[in-house]
Amino acid sequence: MITNAIGERVLLNDGNQIPQLGLGVWRANDGEETYQAVRWALEAGYRSIDTASLYANEASVGKAFHDSELSREEVFITTKVWNPDQGYDKTLAAFEKSLKLLDLEYVDMYLAHYPVTGKYLDTWKALERLQEEKLVRSIGVSNFHIHHLETLLAHANVKPVVNQIELHPYLSQKALIAYHKEHDILTEAWAPIAKGRVLGEDIIVELSEKYGKTPAQIVLRWELQQGIIIIPKSVHQKRIQENCNIYDFALTEEEMKRIDTLECDGRIGTDPDKMVYDD
Repeated sequence: MITNAIGERVLLNDGNQIPQLGLGVWRANDGEETYQAVRWALEAGYRSIDTASLYANEASVGKAFHDSELSREEVFITTKVWNPDQGYDKTLAAFEKSLKLLDLEYVDMYLAHYPVTGKYLDTWKALERLQEEKLVRSIGVSNFHIHHLETLLAHANVKPVVNQIELHPYLSQKALIAYHKEHDILTEAWAPIAKGRVLGEDIIVELSEKYGKTPAQIVLRWELQQGIIIIPKSVHQKRIQENCNIYDFALTEEEMKRIDTLECDGRIGTDPDKMVYDD
């Protein structure tokens, strides 16, 4: 069964809605590169843009949105607080800077970028305050393991709406997804095609040929059919357009399971439990 369309949104646990497909701008250079990528994405029908203070391109994201002349309600914009800026007061200050760079009156979603040891509970309190003040509509986390979420949920007044995690066929995160579902938290995938490393796998190539789709489109469809929010990154117009052309076919249950067999705990980013969190 073929479901969804590029503009369709999924419901968050706070009643807000987020597009299931968005553009990520990690490592997109500030200035023309980020600006043009966002403009191409919005022109192609994307209505979600994911940035972060770490990416140092928030100003270009904001300018591209404003120049698109789309209404503020049409475009869902996410940013994140980076590790050295975590803690209650520092998070509030970091958010003020991000909001100014984006040139917005509010951000649709603000995330704690990593579970910084000894700080992420205070960071979360700051996010709760920003939501209370209506400067942020939804709040969530990124790169949290189950044990981080358990600690957070034991102390939080507001449940995170999403956990944005590394997720692709080499790292399918089934246990974490199940935990998310149990607690009404949506899963959002960064590096959804494993930075291209998974695209040469035999099953991916086979399905690419069967459906007349690129290998990347096959992998993104595998995630989409699991209900995962995806934010593939590209600064190339053709790829940006290709990455959203995944709504006219559907993988079978057997094909989904065959892709599942690629799981090998193949993390390409830093494990949050092994990251060094400097003061």
